[in-house]
Amino acid sequence: MSRFRVFLLLLLGLLLAGPGYAQQQPAAPAPKAEPTKPRKLSRKERKELARRAALDAASRQRVNLSEKDRELSESFFVDGVRFLLLEDYNKALERLLKAYALNPTNAAINYKIAETNLLSGNLKDATNFALAAVKLDPQNAYYYLLLAQVYSSQKQYEEAIQTYTTLIKVVPNSGPYLFNLADLYMAQGKLNEALATFEQAEQKFGPLDEVSFKKQQIYLKQNNLDKALQEGEALITANPDEVRYVLAQAQMYATNNRLPDAIRVAEQALKQDPDNPRAHMILADVYRQQKNSQESERQLKLAFESPSLDIDNKVRILVDFIKQLPNPDLNQTAQELAAITTRVHPKEAKAFSIAGDIQTVSGNRSAARSNYLKAIRLDNSRYQIWQQVVLIDAELSQVDSLLLHTNQALELFPNQAPLWFYNGVGYQLNKQPTKAVKSLEYGRKLATDNPELLAQFDTQLGDTYHELKDYPKSDAAYEAALTFDANNAQALNNYSYYLSLRGEKLERAKEMAGKLVKQNPDNDTYLDTYGWVLYRLKDYTGARQQLEKALKTTTDATVVEHYGDVLFRLGEVDKALAEWQRAKKLGGASSLIDRKIKDKKLYE
Repeated sequence: MSRFRVFLLLLLGLLLAGPGYAQQQPAAPAPKAEPTKPRKLSRKERKELARRAALDAASRQRVNLSEKDRELSESFFVDGVRFLLLEDYNKALERLLKAYALNPTNAAINYKIAETNLLSGNLKDATNFALAAVKLDPQNAYYYLLLAQVYSSQKQYEEAIQTYTTLIKVVPNSGPYLFNLADLYMAQGKLNEALATFEQAEQKFGPLDEVSFKKQQIYLKQNNLDKALQEGEALITANPDEVRYVLAQAQMYATNNRLPDAIRVAEQALKQDPDNPRAHMILADVYRQQKNSQESERQLKLAFESPSLDIDNKVRILVDFIKQLPNPDLNQTAQELAAITTRVHPKEAKAFSIAGDIQTVSGNRSAARSNYLKAIRLDNSRYQIWQQVVLIDAELSQVDSLLLHTNQALELFPNQAPLWFYNGVGYQLNKQPTKAVKSLEYGRKLATDNPELLAQFDTQLGDTYHELKDYPKSDAAYEAALTFDANNAQALNNYSYYLSLRGEKLERAKEMAGKLVKQNPDNDTYLDTYGWVLYRLKDYTGARQQLEKALKTTTDATVVEHYGDVLFRLGEVDKALAEWQRAKKLGGASSLIDRKIKDKKLYE
């Protein structure tokens, strides 16, 4: 025998001795021979290869295989297996079919052809060749396993079940495949058959934890709680040091409303592991169901105190609290749990982030921002947290913080239009309108796909351009905002008020201010604007009516001074003087207020 022949036989022995695809995935393949993915054979090409192989095989079945043909078949086989490992299924199939043409009664060749067809998606041929492999070598378990997988891939579960049944019956030492069969029964909802198969496996191999768990699942699906609990008790008895089985039993009691038993078993778990967070969580849930909120909260806090209850679980629980907030009965508990979370997980950004969310919903803006900033120090990559910080800065009217945080955030997220908006607002509030316009115009270019945000930019630009006395741009910005939203309150109010100050487009101003007051009849700011527009139109009686409505809910110095001006125009000089004096006392009146009071005369 040649040295090549000896090597080939050794290689074949190794290949045929190991499990195939149906039992386990092949080892990581070596680098592919070709740099590109091989072309998949067409159905026509595949049929032609199979036809030729069948013809060649038929012509050789009646004669004994020569030594030369045997060696050639083995060579094709080895090549085919090599290409199969490289996942080049076209070449693998080509070589294996050549081996098959020379030696069609070789079970291993049929098996590998079936495996290749399965991997390449040709399930019909995979079925035929897998059946042939089983028929040629009915004692090889791997051939049955492949056939069962092929059937399962085609959703032919009855055939797959029959294949496993035959394997277990025919092939010696095939008891472990009872578990495969039982799992297949479970997947098909054949619970009684699955249960019988698991019990058969236990008779062979003794009690097994995994089998007990699966039997529990079956009993629960069958609404046989007592049997499921018996399995749980058996697990605890067999594994007295395994607290996880005790916890699983406690959870089963809790889930099925056996609350006293759930408490008893969960406390048993705590005797074994006093700090076990899952036991505390089960007790918290049970006491909640019993409406014992005080004990439920205590158990929940004990669970949160444990570092072994990971941060993600704590965040999920806190998110559930957020969905119920604000709620006077839950606010304090939620905030205490958040505080525990940040203390136990001081290096987790998400701990401080969720704490900030809870405080935001509870109305504690300053504390929320403090936690968000701590989250940012740990992880500054989350835009949503920066956005929350900026929103709180704006709500608290803390201009320095707003500018600081928007500028920091824009270094990380320069393409976020909302950050440019608030940056512009910050500069505007800081009396830096030129910088405000620069930020707002830049951000506006980034917001073209968001019409609502674009309208906010336009409204703010209207205000800012007015401060710069660039009235054409101011008016154009307001008109653009109102084109998107004709009821934009800020645009309607500010645009109409600024037009009244300038004495321009007063009819347009009256239309906008009147519309706003009709929609908001009790808003003193809007009433003042409408009143002042009427004043500029010399409708002093109408102006007086609007301003007197406004003064029912405000003591703003500007509104009071406006009212004084209207009274002066109506000839009620003494009353006008009294209102001017009141406006001066309130603080915030115009720079002309002292002259008005001194000269008892109207200055505009």
